Amino acid sequence: MLRRLVQWHREWEEELHGVLVNPAHAAVAQSGIRRQVAAKLAALTPIERRQLCEFSEAHRGPRGYWLLAKLLMLFSLAGVAWHVLAPDLGWAASIVIANVVGVTLLVATLDAWFNYRKIVRDWRKFLRQMVWFWGVMVVVDAAFKVLVNGVPARVVLTALPSHLGRVLAVALLIWVPQLAVSLLRYRQYQMLAEQLQREAENDRLARELAESQLRLLRAQIEPHFLFNTLGAVQQLARHGDPRAAELTGDLIDFLRSSMRDIRSEQVGLAAEFGLVESYLKVMQVRLGARLRFELCLPRALEQVRIPSMIVLTLVENAIKHGIEPALRGGGIAVSAEVLGGVVRIRVQDGGVGMSSLSAAGEGGTGLDNLRHRLRLTYGAGAGLALRDGDPGLIADVTIPYPQP
Repeated sequence: MLRRLVQWHREWEEELHGVLVNPAHAAVAQSGIRRQVAAKLAALTPIERRQLCEFSEAHRGPRGYWLLAKLLMLFSLAGVAWHVLAPDLGWAASIVIANVVGVTLLVATLDAWFNYRKIVRDWRKFLRQMVWFWGVMVVVDAAFKVLVNGVPARVVLTALPSHLGRVLAVALLIWVPQLAVSLLRYRQYQMLAEQLQREAENDRLARELAESQLRLLRAQIEPHFLFNTLGAVQQLARHGDPRAAELTGDLIDFLRSSMRDIRSEQVGLAAEFGLVESYLKVMQVRLGARLRFELCLPRALEQVRIPSMIVLTLVENAIKHGIEPALRGGGIAVSAEVLGGVVRIRVQDGGVGMSSLSAAGEGGTGLDNLRHRLRLTYGAGAGLALRDGDPGLIADVTIPYPQP
């Protein structure tokens, strides 16, 4: 019988814990009191569910049984001490009363700890219910003495007011600390809710800022790049150079890819590498033999989505701060691979290295914007690392590898 009761309690614990983790599980809870309790848990705020879930994970199962046993032992010791100080009551009565009072205080504390919003909002109703409960208990006790123990009704009625006053005083001694705990917890709840709201608002503003910075960066880069490239096309065409047609075709491919992705916050690696290839082809015509490049993207990573234009930003910085300042130019290698559960995207150039980039404040607005967008998209799970490539510079972007 005891084993079945423990098994039933464990199943109910798992059911309630599932509701705390995902409120939608309340719809599949067993009917009756279990579904009613599950519905009340599902109606809690996310903060309340998280707090109750943390408590459940820390004290459910054997740990909860052992904690309850230790508390009952403590209450029993208090009953023994009570009997020593007030021998009028027997050992059994002292221990029983101490356990009843202790369990009542425990339940009241837990109720205040997790049901604080309802207690604070309806404290008058809560007080009335408590007064009525203890008043009814006094009346039931008086009736029991008269009907069962044979105590004269006159004696019971004479002692009833003083007995009622003592009981209500005890009730208030329980209710006042309970209300104080509820007020403290409610204040903590308000502070935490305000903090989470501020963080959510800051994240929203930060995301909007990053998007506006990205749009500004595109608006700054694309006209400059476009005018310089059109100038190069004009110069090649004026001298009858057949590369003018090739450069025009590469420029059209780049603009087509750029306009396709300009409204997308995230794109696949295949699309991003295609945009980078079109850009590098244009720059290769403009820079001639001073620029060489290679791209390596495994087929397994082609559909991995990343914030748009982050690889293009690294390539643009590699040309601006690495290849163009170098007398002999250099090569650029763009690659992606999976390492230890993360995707590493590397842009390595053979230019002048960190010196030019440090003078520009580690890449200026472009790289600062890139870091910010990675942080907003992936949190601490992504990053940008720069180091000397001897020669040149290596820029590594790491993002979590999406699980299938």
